[in-house]
Amino acid sequence: MRPGAGPGARHGAGPGPRPVLELGGTHVTAALVDGARVVRRVRRALDGGGSAEHVLGEVVRCATALDAPPGARWGAAVPGPFDHDRGVARFAGVGKFNALYGVDMGSVLRDGVLPRPAGVVFLNDAHAFALGEWHAGAGRGHRRCVGITLGTGVGSAFLADGAVRRDGPGVPPLGRVDLTRIAGRPLEETVSRRALRARYGDPRADVRDIAARARAGEPRAARVLHEAVRSLGALLAPYVREFGATALVVGGGMAASWDLVGPALRDGLGDTPVLPRPGALGGDAALVGAARYADARATDARATDAHE
Repeated sequence: MRPGAGPGARHGAGPGPRPVLELGGTHVTAALVDGARVVRRVRRALDGGGSAEHVLGEVVRCATALDAPPGARWGAAVPGPFDHDRGVARFAGVGKFNALYGVDMGSVLRDGVLPRPAGVVFLNDAHAFALGEWHAGAGRGHRRCVGITLGTGVGSAFLADGAVRRDGPGVPPLGRVDLTRIAGRPLEETVSRRALRARYGDPRADVRDIAARARAGEPRAARVLHEAVRSLGALLAPYVREFGATALVVGGGMAASWDLVGPALRDGLGDTPVLPRPGALGGDAALVGAARYADARATDARATDAHE
């Protein structure tokens, strides 16, 4: 069984709260998660364009400040490109964490965090978001769920009974929507922070500014947002339909403008029977998902040990 698959991903909680990390371009968060509750949290600012020493130092200090139980197995939600199976950074050409390329982050965390972890399991941050929402949020109760994160780029996860699917009917290559194309161009040249800012044409305006201007009635801002997100909906529609998803859950920074994003996405989805919905857990979704994934991996390891 693939890690994260089957009932263990949902109900196989480990003993006591699970320590987790979430790495973002501007912050790192460490938390203790008990079931679907974040019971303790430490957050530190991070310069994603900084040196390896800066980034790794802040991550280790944040994790140590959590004061997790000694010998715990951590879950870590990390964006790509990253070798999540080996814990090695592969960031290149994505505008953040370039200094970490080739770094074995698993070893750094095992050796640097106090109390010493027993191990660290890594998963993609979009997968962590979707797993968290499937376990305890807007995807709860849905056997097939698609999670999309909209921010610096577009992240995706296709879940069947809590297992991340990377191939099969209705699943894009490697399970990654960001590898698809719109009108012959990579998706993120249409839907992403940089694409929206470029199309809007004001270098001083970030996505939240464009959204605020759209709400204030500026036609250009409204058109730029609607056309980009509608295009994403049109691209997703055949995948969602063929995958048989009954929930399409959206997170990331752009989901905060759901009053604008939601209608545009529904417009693009057309007659697809599933309605998109914003994540219900907010910033806790990826933390809860990372904890569920680490619990499932621990359950799988115990089952393997019992049969040897």
